[in-house]
Amino acid sequence: MSDIRHSLLRRDALSAAKEVLYHLDIYFSSQLQSAPLPIVDKGPVELLEEFVFQVPKERGAQPKRLNSLQELQLLEIMCNYFQEQTKDSVRQIIFSSLFSPQGNKADDSRMNLLGKLVSMAVAVCRIPVLECAASWLQRTPVVYCVRLARALVDDYCCLVPGSVQTLKQIFSASPRFCCQFITSVTALYDLSSDDLIPPLDLLEMIVNWIFEDPRLILITFLNTPIAANLPIGFLELTPLTGLIRWCVKAPLAYKRRKKPPLSNGHVTSKVSQDSGEADRDSHLLYSKLHLSVLQVLMMLQVHLTEKNLYGRLGLILFDHMVPLVEEINRLADELNPLNASQEIELSLDRLAQALQVAMASGALLCTRDDLRTLCSRLPHNNLLQLVISGPVQQSPHTALPHGFYPHIHTPPLGYGAVPAHPAAHPALPTHPGHTFISGVAFPFRPIR
Repeated sequence: MSDIRHSLLRRDALSAAKEVLYHLDIYFSSQLQSAPLPIVDKGPVELLEEFVFQVPKERGAQPKRLNSLQELQLLEIMCNYFQEQTKDSVRQIIFSSLFSPQGNKADDSRMNLLGKLVSMAVAVCRIPVLECAASWLQRTPVVYCVRLARALVDDYCCLVPGSVQTLKQIFSASPRFCCQFITSVTALYDLSSDDLIPPLDLLEMIVNWIFEDPRLILITFLNTPIAANLPIGFLELTPLTGLIRWCVKAPLAYKRRKKPPLSNGHVTSKVSQDSGEADRDSHLLYSKLHLSVLQVLMMLQVHLTEKNLYGRLGLILFDHMVPLVEEINRLADELNPLNASQEIELSLDRLAQALQVAMASGALLCTRDDLRTLCSRLPHNNLLQLVISGPVQQSPHTALPHGFYPHIHTPPLGYGAVPAHPAAHPALPTHPGHTFISGVAFPFRPIR
């Protein structure tokens, strides 16, 4: 690598960047012939940092700066490289070498360039770049994923009105990237403050994507080998938890949203009218999204069974439901003086429906005792009371006895226990109460 570095030092910035991609392409192509997953060592990463991200190797040296035109030319060089490289394995390892965070001073330059590269790939529909970005999102800590998501949202939903139409086109070009993008966006916009409510254009686009093809949000799960223990601090396999958070918190978050600015001490009628129309549009979108999420949850039972994961892998983690319920409780207490009874009821109705269908499909693994403890401090809601007090009716093809949630009898992955046979527990009674219809436990209610 030292010989390559000396030759690159004699070139201008753009020529050096193009040349380093050429050398690393040859290097990794050779490596892949002898090992399916070559280790990216320090040498190639340092070359990329010095000649692509312009981070000097010598301490104390001033970093070089590309002007706007040079940066645009560099992005074009990179876009063309990934488009012209026909071997996906080489593309993936070069992309990973370029943009995997290293925990050093080059990471800011790395993330800035990545945001611009993916934004350009969206604009000119460079599918290989989008596919590489989808893999990057899957294996990169979530703190970096939300930075990329924010860069794309800023470019296509905030800076230029109407540019979201360009972002919409990637739905058919790279569904895998769309799935990872949705997961990143739901991690970014958690509705914890007014600033973290998703822009209306973004919300409408995602809702329409999912409504058109609900399986979109299962693409990563369906095409990924499942490990016994999913890594902590990375994006989840599906955006389901984030989408449930959106649907459940939306009525309360929009009610909490600050009032429009005052004009001479009064809210102007035009501002009030525009705000009201936007809120009505968003409420309809969240109702539509809630229906789509329930439909996807109902699909999951078949897919989990096909993968032999039913009752063993919870795609919606109970630990992630705890902060959601706490936030709902806090918002309900905060908004109570504002006569938000309808919003609280709608929020709790949606929570109850999501919990019921998630448990019935095996996506959420918990006992009724866990659920009672979790929801005990929430305001009273009839639908929620039915869910936490009654058993879930399992489908006919499963071996689980009537009246119990999946993981009571089949241990989660990673625990090493043998799935229990119903006969092994003759002392366990089935719940004598009413039963729930599998899959469609309660009618969907897109109310208010």
